[in-house]
Amino acid sequence: MINSTENGGALTFKVRVVPRASRSEVVGEHDGDLRVRVAAPPVEGAANEELIRTLARFFDVPIRAVEITSGQASKLKRVRVKGANRSSLENLAT
Repeated sequence: MINSTENGGALTFKVRVVPRASRSEVVGEHDGDLRVRVAAPPVEGAANEELIRTLARFFDVPIRAVEITSGQASKLKRVRVKGANRSSLENLAT
């Protein structure tokens, strides 16, 4: 199960990012974190931008609703998604 918190209409959780993948996609859960593969390399914020686009598609929210709150230079990040609900993450874990 992916560890997450809901507060003020936003869902906050940790994401483990795998850069330079063959395609960008949400893979599943890894040690309580959401695992996401992104095609972009971790250079000049390209992987972060691709992560935001991938999560926006997954949660069906606008790009501006996804924010990386910590870990901009790390593979392990904390992300906040406005308008997302926990059921999307729970469905992924099953």
